Amino acid sequence: MITRDQSEGASRREFLKMLGGGLLVVLVTRDALAAPALGARLTEAAPGAPQIPEDVNAWLHIDHNGAVTVFTGKVEFGQGIRTSLAQEVAEELRVPLSSIRLVMGDTMLTPFDMGTFGSRSTPQMGTQLRKVAATARERLVALAGARWHVDHGGLTAADGRVTDPRTGHSLRYGELTAGRAITATVSDDVALTPKPHWTVAGTSAPRVGARDLVTGRHQYTSDMRVPNMQYAKMLRAPSLGATLASLDASAAQTMPGVVVTRDGDFVGVTAPSAAAAAKALGALRATWTPAPGAAPSSRDIYDYLRHTPAQEAGPGHEGGSTEPFERGDVTAALAAAPHRLTQSYTVAYIAHVPLEPRAALAQFTHEAGGDRLTVWTGTQRPFAVRDQVAQAVAMPNDRVRVIVPDTGSGYGGKHTGEAAVEAARLAQRIGRPVKLVWTREEEFRWAYFRPAGVIDVDAGVDANGLITAWTFDNYNSGPAAIRPWYAIANQRVTFHPSVSPLRQGSYRALAATANHFARESHVSELARMVEMDPVAFRLKNIDDPRLRDVLQKAADRFGWPGSNRQAGHGVGVACGFEKGGYVATCAEVSVDRGSGEVRIVRAVTAFDCGAIVNPDGLRNQISGALVQGIGGALFESIEFDHGVIRNAHLAEYRVPRFSDVPAIDVVLVDRPDEPSMGAGEAPIMALAPAVAAAIFEATGVRLRALPMAPTGIKFAAASGAGSR
Repeated sequence: MITRDQSEGASRREFLKMLGGGLLVVLVTRDALAAPALGARLTEAAPGAPQIPEDVNAWLHIDHNGAVTVFTGKVEFGQGIRTSLAQEVAEELRVPLSSIRLVMGDTMLTPFDMGTFGSRSTPQMGTQLRKVAATARERLVALAGARWHVDHGGLTAADGRVTDPRTGHSLRYGELTAGRAITATVSDDVALTPKPHWTVAGTSAPRVGARDLVTGRHQYTSDMRVPNMQYAKMLRAPSLGATLASLDASAAQTMPGVVVTRDGDFVGVTAPSAAAAAKALGALRATWTPAPGAAPSSRDIYDYLRHTPAQEAGPGHEGGSTEPFERGDVTAALAAAPHRLTQSYTVAYIAHVPLEPRAALAQFTHEAGGDRLTVWTGTQRPFAVRDQVAQAVAMPNDRVRVIVPDTGSGYGGKHTGEAAVEAARLAQRIGRPVKLVWTREEEFRWAYFRPAGVIDVDAGVDANGLITAWTFDNYNSGPAAIRPWYAIANQRVTFHPSVSPLRQGSYRALAATANHFARESHVSELARMVEMDPVAFRLKNIDDPRLRDVLQKAADRFGWPGSNRQAGHGVGVACGFEKGGYVATCAEVSVDRGSGEVRIVRAVTAFDCGAIVNPDGLRNQISGALVQGIGGALFESIEFDHGVIRNAHLAEYRVPRFSDVPAIDVVLVDRPDEPSMGAGEAPIMALAPAVAAAIFEATGVRLRALPMAPTGIKFAAASGAGSR
């Protein structure tokens, strides 16, 4: 039995020695990092990204007892891939799920990976590990054939052993691999098990490690301790862009065991306990020089974004082409359309609010070949954070190791390694291990946000209810899912990067949520303008059979449009596609005329992401996306002024509560003949526009700004962009 402490302290060679002799399968595809087609390769190539050598980077190991260890640079952030990836390996290798152990997100032990984002784990890493496992299975069968001096074509692999049905001879995998390390190449055309023959994949296997999570046995970064460890706190500026003018650290420096580190504006304190570190931080006396120039506030941000262009797209603008798209003659089609509608939609900056704030533990060790640094931290991009830390402490990349314990959520908000860099710099300064855990307030003030944005839409509809012209201009929120999936002959779609006054970056589904909100809200308005049922109008304008199918299935399960609804209730619908996922959501809301309070009563979502690997896991992903989407739809937004975040506490920034959760019904659409795609992002996209349409039906108030009702519906003020 190898303990976690042993595995996390071991080098790659030492770790494999711990596992014992066995079968080592190595990927040797020359272009393993290139991903021209979704699901075809491991991950996308990036300029200067490591290439996987032909003779290294093991993915799978089988020890003499038949235990299987799988190595992947992906990380478990609560989305369940530790379970689903293990299911796919178990399926192809023909072993029980209980025999699979995944080593994830360890830059010393696992193959290079760009990161866990973009709903890529299932289509790319899942496919890759299936190929690895299938190759291992074929090699084991060949080894058994050689052992018995028979044609291996007649042998079978099942339940962790190879059997000759003709003689009854049987060998466990561990017997075949004992005392030897055998390499094999992984080809892209290795035969994979078809979905109809799945027995482990495709089932609702319980989440791996669930007992440790619910009992508290699992060690998050913030739980970890090592000998001689010190606790850290960082001095933060009072506003964005402020610089340190002076610092009086004398009071803190007299406290027992406290060390104050300053390097320019970088100031941190370390102490023997978290309480002592907090007390020392409070004793620092600093003066700051505010950033020069006037900064916009949350009150005037949309006008600022529209009129402050950036030279190029920045963080948070991933996930789609930034090049304008145009086909047909949009100007002529708009002029000829008997029905035309022009509207603007806005989305606010929102925070990720992960359950586990940023945390890191950094430890230097001294070896004959030079110092080594190990950092435990929660990040979606361990290899990128390794490089970031290495640069900060002026060490070669190969002397820095980043390990990611299973982490308490990220939602796209933990691509960077701020806490890791801070802990590493302080550990280097004091020569002792340092743990740094951000407070909730630090998360709100110093992490990055989902980009705010302004979206202008202009569309024309002919007499038959067909959308004939479409223009879509997105300012700042991003290009992900920006092009419509409706059959529109004439369209012009443009993303306009803006200079953001706040730090912004990836958020669950990137800009797909903003673009779907604007697009689907506009489509609902078009349907009303031409007096068509919103579902029928969409079906009339959608060619894609899978999108049509999820829309119809959601409507059928919902009982669209329903009858005999109570006063103050309304229903709405929205649909879309992103990253291989087809989604449709129907929502019912109630609005209290007296208080203006909006409640989502029920939501039905139909989702198609190809062949389903774990139905319960997928259902949980979809339900979680809907719950998270409630916040951005109704009340989440960052308030700021003069570079200061004004609602940097959960008492002031409302996230969905138990009382906000509606009755949720998930319709899983299994496509056995389609590749398995990711489900972490697409399910969140359709909730907000469906709720917006439902609010309009209930009240006659048209809301075009996210969040729609942070303090409820204000009927008396319903005018302009907020009304019919």
